[in-house]
Amino acid sequence: MFLKEKRRQKTQKEQNRYDVDEYLDEKVSLFNIKRVIGYLLKSKKSLIFAFAFSVFASVSALIGPLFIKRALDEAVPDKDVRLLLLMGALLTLSIIVSVALNAIRNILIAKAGAEIIHDIRADLFSHLQKLAFNFFDSRPHGKIFVRVVPYVNSVSDALSNGIINFVIEVLNIFLIIFFMFQVDPHLTIVTILGIPLLVIFIWLIKPAQRRAWQAVSNKGANLNAYVQESIDGVKVTQGFDRQEKNLNIMNSLTDERNHSWMKAIYISNTVWFSTETLSQLVWSFIFIMGVFWMNPMASFGVLLVMGNYSWRFWQPIINLANIYNTFITAMAYLDRIFDTIAEPVTIKDIPDAVEFPFVRGHVEFKDVSFSYDGKQKVLKSVNFSGHPGESIAIVGPTGAGKTTIVNLLSRFYNIEEGQVLIDGQDIMKVTLSSLRSQMGIMLQDSFLFTGTIAENIRYGKLDATDEEIRAAAELIGAHLFIEKLPLGYDTQITERGGVISSGEKQLLAFTRTLISNPRILILDEATSCIDTGTEKLVQEGIQTLMKGRTSFIIAHRLSTIKNCDRIFFISDGKITENGTHDELMAMKGRYYDLCLAQNE
Repeated sequence: MFLKEKRRQKTQKEQNRYDVDEYLDEKVSLFNIKRVIGYLLKSKKSLIFAFAFSVFASVSALIGPLFIKRALDEAVPDKDVRLLLLMGALLTLSIIVSVALNAIRNILIAKAGAEIIHDIRADLFSHLQKLAFNFFDSRPHGKIFVRVVPYVNSVSDALSNGIINFVIEVLNIFLIIFFMFQVDPHLTIVTILGIPLLVIFIWLIKPAQRRAWQAVSNKGANLNAYVQESIDGVKVTQGFDRQEKNLNIMNSLTDERNHSWMKAIYISNTVWFSTETLSQLVWSFIFIMGVFWMNPMASFGVLLVMGNYSWRFWQPIINLANIYNTFITAMAYLDRIFDTIAEPVTIKDIPDAVEFPFVRGHVEFKDVSFSYDGKQKVLKSVNFSGHPGESIAIVGPTGAGKTTIVNLLSRFYNIEEGQVLIDGQDIMKVTLSSLRSQMGIMLQDSFLFTGTIAENIRYGKLDATDEEIRAAAELIGAHLFIEKLPLGYDTQITERGGVISSGEKQLLAFTRTLISNPRILILDEATSCIDTGTEKLVQEGIQTLMKGRTSFIIAHRLSTIKNCDRIFFISDGKITENGTHDELMAMKGRYYDLCLAQNE
């Protein structure tokens, strides 16, 4: 047990690599089984009706061979044409009814499957949006994506059609046994003798089968992670001429996935082959018993009907073996899905969290310390106070803790030591929605969403009018390039920007922040990709936006920070220098050296 836990912890630390398998317990989780039942109960109406139609369809199909028996043993020997035609008509009717009921049942099953897919995917996607940044930092996004789309699609049939078919096939077995006993009890016993052997075999092979499909899940996730990483970094790949090397890695991951897939298929086919072989042996024994051992010998009608029932009896068992294979595969995927849903939401409202009233903008850090890994502290007892309407620039070397300060202020991470207060209120005790709705946050990554330029700007204020969008763009300076585009604000862009440059992407992201009309403004390297000519327009927009708002600006450009009310120089997790641009230059300390180096 200890070794298993150590292995799990080690794998969790390494799971942000595309070539490291994620760890999952080999045993089927009863808790996950309960989750499955919960999703099934949500679609119980469709499943109950599907079950009812399946029962009637099975009974209708099983009555058919009795009509054949009577036709062969009574109508044909007695040359009773009327009885023969009646049995033929009843047989035809039973087939039509069975087919019709099964068609309705398939529609209901498809409906239930769609409902289950929707519920699982909605729960998974909703949960992902609540998880803290460190969850996404700790694993490849490709391994997350594969759980939301391919895995959910893979399990839908097992949870809807598979469960119903399992119940129906078990019921069919008992119905067939009942009908067989009505025809010949002795041959019925011969038919069911092979079941114990099959059950023992399946029970023995189950652990190996589950391990095999978990391996398929792991290798598929690794491959998906590498493909997504390669697509994200395609410019770097081409820039360094790494296509051949990347192709070799891709081929290696594909080979590993194919190898695990074939191993799983071999094991699954072993179940099917064993079931099929047993069914054929039993079918042969029925004819041997009926012809050579029974006294008197069974009639032709009895042999034909028992052979038919024997085939029908083992067909559900073969189907159960296939359903078992499908369910084992699905559980490997479900473990991944439920593992994600079970991931704890660490950034959330406390039970008695209060709504934040209108923010004036007084920000205070009291002895705040923080580490991302629980070991090395990025911030060490940071103390400062920002007054309403004050602009504060945060500068310092890479890794000093600049972005960490604004991340904690935005509650993207929980505060470990100390307090962060806004207007005297501890931000850990207010609702996230009421806190972030009054903040305008522009991070280093100017991410855009697929859609029009207007839709991307409106992301900051969903009910913004076209006039408000245009006014915000003019204030920032984005309107100048937008109006030159063929469709203006209706121009379609992708998450990568498409028709616009990196600097223009940042202008759009800045406009999106501005239109939200925040009380506290946070800019993390907001002007890093903007050229000198555009920067002048942005600086004018920044000055207008900062009026009456508490602003925190992380930047390296002197033009962005020198006019701020105060400048914090962060070094080794602490504020080592604090003052205006002129005051810090007069001190001739670290900030002075930074400015001097930049000017040179």
